[in-house]
Amino acid sequence: MTDPVDALVLDLLEWVGPRPRAYAEVLEAWRTSCPRLPVWEEANARGLLTHVHRDGGETLVSVSPAGAALLASQRQRNLSAG
Repeated sequence: MTDPVDALVLDLLEWVGPRPRAYAEVLEAWRTSCPRLPVWEEANARGLLTHVHRDGGETLVSVSPAGAALLASQRQRNLSAG
């Protein structure tokens, strides 16, 4: 991953972390109007996040299996490089 957006996508996945977060919280923190840094949009387009609508109207965002695999491979690379 060499693109700045790629690094920020990894940051987003780390930030969401192991527990689901409220959709509104994620958008507040990660949505951007900058067309050069479409972090939220890229993570979704790549299938790295999942959205689950719960009873009562709240939508939760989680790291998808593909996102977890990407994080694990990146962590492994970092350990190998360090």
